[in-house]
Amino acid sequence: MRTDYPASARLHRPSEYAAALKGKRIARGALFVVNTPRQSSSSDTARLGLIIPKRLAAKAVTRNTIKRVIREAFRLQRPYLAHKDLVFRLHSKVPDLSLRQLRKQVRTEVDGLLQKARQ
Repeated sequence: MRTDYPASARLHRPSEYAAALKGKRIARGALFVVNTPRQSSSSDTARLGLIIPKRLAAKAVTRNTIKRVIREAFRLQRPYLAHKDLVFRLHSKVPDLSLRQLRKQVRTEVDGLLQKARQ
């Protein structure tokens, strides 16, 4: 089974993000909220959008690490997800951790949120 992350598996337009944010909230964790549009998308695969604001994760290294971890978790679970758009939004300030600890915390939370999205 292919587990790549092509351009067709990403949200590109601001209107796609806006539709997901106006839609329903699927899950909420300590750091992230996952939203999806109310209307099903016409895509033939699950798609991912990320919102990691600078005011909640000040360092670019931190923001990029968070994005990398979320993309990797999504890439591995994409074949098992429903064909809908998912937007992960960071909603609380990132704790002051080492990058290794941050990766571990983000990965466990994202895996749990993706499990909720599968249902």
